[in-house]
Amino acid sequence: MFFNSLDYAIFLPIVFTLYWLLNGKHTLQNIVLLIASYIFYAWWDYRFLGLLVFSTMLDYYSGHKIDQAIGKNKKVWLIISTTVNLGFLGVFKYYNFFIDSLSSVIHSGGGSVQFTMLSIVLPVGISFYTFHGLSYVFDIYYGRTKPVNNVVEYSLFVSFFPLLVAGPIERATHLLPQLQKSRPFNYDQSVDGLRQILWGLFKKIVIADNCAEYVNLIFKHPEDYSGSTLVLGAVLFAFQIYGDFSGYSDIALGSARLFGVELLRNFAYPYFSRDIAEFWRRWHISLSSWFRDYLYYPLGGSREGKAKAVRNTFIIFLVSGIWHGANWTFVIWGLLNAIYFLPLLLLNRNRNNLEIVAQGKVIPSFRELLSMLGTFALTTFAWIFFRADNVTKAFEYIAQIFTSSVFNAPEIFPLTTLALAGGLLIVEWLGREQPYALRSIGVKLPAYVRWGFYYTIIILVFMYSGKEQQFIYFQF
Repeated sequence: MFFNSLDYAIFLPIVFTLYWLLNGKHTLQNIVLLIASYIFYAWWDYRFLGLLVFSTMLDYYSGHKIDQAIGKNKKVWLIISTTVNLGFLGVFKYYNFFIDSLSSVIHSGGGSVQFTMLSIVLPVGISFYTFHGLSYVFDIYYGRTKPVNNVVEYSLFVSFFPLLVAGPIERATHLLPQLQKSRPFNYDQSVDGLRQILWGLFKKIVIADNCAEYVNLIFKHPEDYSGSTLVLGAVLFAFQIYGDFSGYSDIALGSARLFGVELLRNFAYPYFSRDIAEFWRRWHISLSSWFRDYLYYPLGGSREGKAKAVRNTFIIFLVSGIWHGANWTFVIWGLLNAIYFLPLLLLNRNRNNLEIVAQGKVIPSFRELLSMLGTFALTTFAWIFFRADNVTKAFEYIAQIFTSSVFNAPEIFPLTTLALAGGLLIVEWLGREQPYALRSIGVKLPAYVRWGFYYTIIILVFMYSGKEQQFIYFQF
């Protein structure tokens, strides 16, 4: 079930009504949410519901065994849970990739080996719910939390439908306490949730899906276009992936608020970042912080000298690339971001920009503007590898950019789409001190202006809803 579908528009109010009819009975409310979450997941493909339940029960049981174990037995149960979880992820997501890569290496050396490829579908959301469960068992192992005894509460933590298929990647220490207590109805919280859902729909349907139409056209046959058109295609993809994924996150957070639940923030205006380090503190925050806490810090972080800090940085970026997809394009994308990050790390400048850019000001300084444009350019260049079908096509795309045709007028110039993207940037800039941009309008402007803006967004969403496309991160 997609957030931008009619099915979800019917599903959400039904669940909302049933949930709040049980106001004050949080145990029953949790059961309603769990059943709704399984229906939500099974709507895509009921055959993979068993895999979700198995993964949930594995980590629920492992959490208790880790807590009860003494000495080395704790690590044994941690290894069992991690191995099985990553094993499923490896088979469904990476088996064919690694077999194909191994086969290519052998053939390039003159060998001839036939490997069996698996004809399987990647279960939607497997990367996300696997990481939910792993964070739980890791936190128990490191003593950050205790295992939960209520299987419904734990199952809901893993499979809560707003975050189930594309995050944010939640932590047991953040979400479980909310599920273990009563959640009285809060009118302001629900209104805020609806407002954030609306903004998410705008970013997905009006911005991302609009950009996707031109991105698909340009990336499919880059040889047919000038360098300037390819630059425009890369910029449009930057807006597409941001509108798509941050739009999903807004809908997820807004939907959760309707049930009195606050999820982790996943985006904080990343395209206003002044360096790559700041970008990664603002883009897909739940994943970046997951890798920081469960991979970077256990490897030693930056506490053991620059050499190991550099090593650990390359490890987390390469793992992040692989996490995003079984393709060498994602590996190169991760490697590029590690290279971007390296000078900041070596010069101890990776934590220079912690505050909101131009906080309290209407416009940034010239230096801030140049820093933001430079960071956006580096990010957009890396996005070419993220979007390309394979490495060869990515390099062909880039090679075509660096020709004299980059100075020609673009063959494709979607003025309306670019104007809408510009409008998005303006609203996000004005609202950058709020958790999401539309809240600024909801808080600061008079009612007649506010409602006029809401209705404008609603009209635009309906106008462009015919271009419905699957969320990009569903494939991860």
